[in-house]
Amino acid sequence: MPKKLHYTIAIVGAGSAGLSVAARLLRESKALHGSVVLLDPQTKHYYQPLWTLVGGGVVSKETTERSQQSLIPKGADWIQEAVEEFNPEVNRFVTKPGTVIQYEVLVVAAGIQVDWERIKGLKECIGRDGVCSNYDYRYVDSTWKSIRQFRGGNAIFTQPNSPIKCGGAPQKIMYLADDAFRQAGIRSKSNIIFASGNASIFAVPKYAAALNRVIERKDIATKYQLDLISIDSVRKEAVFEHVVTKDRETLQYDMIHVVPPMSSPDFIRNSPLAGAAGWAEVDKHTLQHVRFKNVFALGDCSNLPTSKTGAAIRKQAPVAVQNIISLLAGQPLAARYDGYTSCPLVTGYNRLILAEFDYDLTPQETFPFDQSKERYSMYMLKKNLLPKMYWHGMLKGRM
Repeated sequence: MPKKLHYTIAIVGAGSAGLSVAARLLRESKALHGSVVLLDPQTKHYYQPLWTLVGGGVVSKETTERSQQSLIPKGADWIQEAVEEFNPEVNRFVTKPGTVIQYEVLVVAAGIQVDWERIKGLKECIGRDGVCSNYDYRYVDSTWKSIRQFRGGNAIFTQPNSPIKCGGAPQKIMYLADDAFRQAGIRSKSNIIFASGNASIFAVPKYAAALNRVIERKDIATKYQLDLISIDSVRKEAVFEHVVTKDRETLQYDMIHVVPPMSSPDFIRNSPLAGAAGWAEVDKHTLQHVRFKNVFALGDCSNLPTSKTGAAIRKQAPVAVQNIISLLAGQPLAARYDGYTSCPLVTGYNRLILAEFDYDLTPQETFPFDQSKERYSMYMLKKNLLPKMYWHGMLKGRM
């Protein structure tokens, strides 16, 4: 017989969003201790924003890893199972092993699905022969290996025409590779190409202007609205498709950093919680589901029209928690999220542009200076301070 359990609050996903919400709820209300459950099958938790610097040879990947158990907040249960099916009409869901969870409030924070298989030939060659990616703990070391072993030719850096976690990451590693090639004395033999499915380098005009100056200074070739669709690792050929015309273009590579397409997790996309595009469909200000009022969603799995970053989650989590507490108390949902997100854009070793903006793509800068300028201080913020804020502040519900 399947287990049947009941919780006041069930949180699906123990990543950045799920842990932040759980920790905040338990700090806000002692009454919730023992009544909150986190569902997540993963045994490890990763601080993924540092993977750019791992791929650039600056830090080791081991520094980005913690055990999941060590991060579960006191007062919460953790069920190490994946969700199979949501039944929001009757306030329950079922896990793959068959456990039935009944809830009063559901929080969906399940992250994003990485679809490696959507690029033909990629799974067969990722992590070897110059094909690398920073988007997986298993392969991130291959990026620095590829950069070190590169001796000239075409170095291609891709970005898909799909929502991805940290939309700036595909170009950050390119800027670090450019610096590394210069330090190795091979930049004059190298042709760096940024092949992106997007229409421009960045969505916010202020930061796009600054990044275009970086691209010009570094002599990087840009090819926009091109999606990588297949790789032939024997012939070292990458095939791209134009997102509008569907015309195809084949490029030779000596090294290629691939950012795979991403999508809403299947168990969300195929559920009543999904909107037309497959994401958990919530009000963009309150984070409450548009059809099921005792359901909230935040982070990468939601349809919130902002960049999918940990910085966005840091601003979303307090809103979700305050509105959940209000809902349980029968009060109006007063907390509102304005779409704030941040993208620390590494533009080279010891240089960074700190982009911060809201739903309207209006800069919302923290510091009393022009953050579109490359700065050493902002690079050190990303490398040293932000990881500490993440592990000891955000995941503990303190910030």
